[in-house]
Amino acid sequence: MPSRCCAGARGLRLRHRPGATLAAVLPLAVTLRPAVPAEADALSRLALRSKGYWGYDEEFLAACRVELTLRPEQCDGVHTVVAERGDALLGFYRLAGEAPVAELADLFVDPTVIGRGVGATLLADAVDRARARGVSRLVIDADPHAAGFYVRMGARRVGSVASSSIVRRQLPRFELVTDPAGG
Repeated sequence: MPSRCCAGARGLRLRHRPGATLAAVLPLAVTLRPAVPAEADALSRLALRSKGYWGYDEEFLAACRVELTLRPEQCDGVHTVVAERGDALLGFYRLAGEAPVAELADLFVDPTVIGRGVGATLLADAVDRARARGVSRLVIDADPHAAGFYVRMGARRVGSVASSSIVRRQLPRFELVTDPAGG
């Protein structure tokens, strides 16, 4: 059933998301480009903000800090791609590994634009780039809160894997076919 909306004194309001204007739920146009080494710190901070969106406490985030820190050499203009609008970095992804099966090592979106299509845009680009490199499947070890996103994007859960940051924590593992003929 389509979302119902109504006009009010302050603009269009969506009934299923109280307080949200139509502009707040429409997909956000972004520019994608390769990351550069000087952005490693900013992207690491973005990753922590994105992780924090899910309500994790400071102790949890501190335990994840090393894993969520990008090194300048990972922003090599090939494996890491950023989404930006104007001067604002809104998200990024990082591919790791080689064909035929590679890893979506990171995909983070700034909390201010989660739900605005930035993650879907980044994932679609990651799939395209992986396919162009001969990758037929992407492995994704996801935060449990992001599991629904990956399922909606066509990934299939294939198991679980231990977190490298938090002892006794399991993360859902997904595979996403990038090339149906090769997957």
